[in-house]
Amino acid sequence: MIDNLSASDIANEISMMRSVFKGTVLVVEGVTDSRLYSKFTDKEGVRILIAHSKDNVRRSVTECQTRRGDSKVVGITDKDIDGLIGRRKSPPLFETDRNDIESMMMCSKALDDVMSEYADPEKLRNFEEKHGKLSDAIARAASPVCALMYISYRRGMNLSFKDLDHSRFVNSHTLETDIPRMVSEVYAQSMAQMYPKQTIADQVRSMLKSLDDPWDAVRGHDAVSILALALRNAFGSYNAKYIRDGELSGALRLAYGLAYFKKTELYAVSENWCGSKDLDLWVIR
Repeated sequence: MIDNLSASDIANEISMMRSVFKGTVLVVEGVTDSRLYSKFTDKEGVRILIAHSKDNVRRSVTECQTRRGDSKVVGITDKDIDGLIGRRKSPPLFETDRNDIESMMMCSKALDDVMSEYADPEKLRNFEEKHGKLSDAIARAASPVCALMYISYRRGMNLSFKDLDHSRFVNSHTLETDIPRMVSEVYAQSMAQMYPKQTIADQVRSMLKSLDDPWDAVRGHDAVSILALALRNAFGSYNAKYIRDGELSGALRLAYGLAYFKKTELYAVSENWCGSKDLDLWVIR
């Protein structure tokens, strides 16, 4: 079962692949990662394997490289809050420029492409006149959640962020986040907490002020959910009235082309490293 899949299981699968495939194996976290990166990989020289967790990616690549002597295995994981913690990966492990692929895509022109399909031009223009550039508004709305995750990690609070209903604390017309209400929502689905809500809300605000770029503290899942909320209620066209998170994520993946990907640090670092090792990875057009 996927839930019980270990890094050794993945390494064993790669070993079995070697009887028929001698090229590069790219290990990624999940299905959506595979869908995106498969657009850009060399189809003849690269196979993508889904590890189902960040830890499995790291451990399986390390095991293949160090214990099994397979130098043609590389991995890509989401950065998540590692960037805020100051934790960095080194080849053959690579990470997204932003916290994950969704936030990486939304920081590209793919966001404009998707808005051309789903946003009402006049409504979006009015929104941006009042609330600033859309990508900035999304980042301001989504960053408090990731800031709270970071605080939870640092304080050992073990807060649960699963299945958050963003409509309960984000104004869908202004994309303003009610931080105390957000803290209350997270507390409501977590174990009893010893820290007062207002104290934690103040710490979230303080952390957000210290950021050079709000996108440094944005989970793509939150950003996509907030954008879908705004499309349904504020500036969406007729075809966005019932748009859901998964549909919007899929539209971003379709819009995110090789030209956008080539502008990322992920592409540059991985392409240079694999090139130095004579490994196929990305398609060159």
